[in-house]
Amino acid sequence: MSTSPRLPKNASQTTPRPVSAPMLLLATALDTTWRAFVPTIGGVFLGIGIDHWLGVTPIATIICLILGTAASIGLIARQLISVRGGK
Repeated sequence: MSTSPRLPKNASQTTPRPVSAPMLLLATALDTTWRAFVPTIGGVFLGIGIDHWLGVTPIATIICLILGTAASIGLIARQLISVRGGK
């Protein structure tokens, strides 16, 4: 009869619990979603605020929309590189 090893009371087990595939996919999808929408929508609201503050036509909104979209593309590209095993 074998006995299982016991850890001392003040020691913690360092083996992480395995993550199921559906939970991993959900976490990745949610991570991708914020990377896609937050910079874009934030850029639009920032541009609207700048346009309202300066009292101009929606030039700042268009510029901030383009910058937010570019930031989203960069964040998603960085995520894809890290998921595929890059840096």
